[in-house]
Amino acid sequence: MSLEQPDASRGPDTEFDPDSPAEQPEDALRALIGRIEREMATLQFGSFSQSDALDLGLLLVELGTTRSLPIAIDIRRGAHILFHVSLPGATADNEIWVERKSRTAEQYAEPSLLVGLRGRLGGGRIEDNAWFDQSRYAAHGGSFPLYLKGTGPVATVTVSGLPQKADHELVVEALTAFRDTVF
Repeated sequence: MSLEQPDASRGPDTEFDPDSPAEQPEDALRALIGRIEREMATLQFGSFSQSDALDLGLLLVELGTTRSLPIAIDIRRGAHILFHVSLPGATADNEIWVERKSRTAEQYAEPSLLVGLRGRLGGGRIEDNAWFDQSRYAAHGGSFPLYLKGTGPVATVTVSGLPQKADHELVVEALTAFRDTVF
């Protein structure tokens, strides 16, 4: 599976872009939310060990290295870091984003991008709410809970360094490839 590219036959990319300052149709927002909800439903595993974290982390390193992506990669269970690396071009800022995005995915038990997108339904952003502590949380794409079937989320997989939707899609690509090799 590769990162989704816009279909040239559709004309300009009509999928919601969370980084765009332009007004976008709510239908596009709802469509992206639906896509991520389907990803959550299909990207579930029977088990996840520290060895699996290493394999998944190395898969992300391979994807990032072959594409020369300036990313930080992190897999953790709460405070227990199972895998972490910064590829060439990643900065200390990416480490801060990793912390905040993984904390968001863990807190809400759903991908950090989805948290941010749901906050936009009806206008506004989750960050506009005083109760959302942006020093601790980031509702930006790139962190995805690792779900065990029948259990729920047990870890988070996070990428930082690309536009938020690209961070999210890279994690989904890796989780899909990992799932396909495990099952």
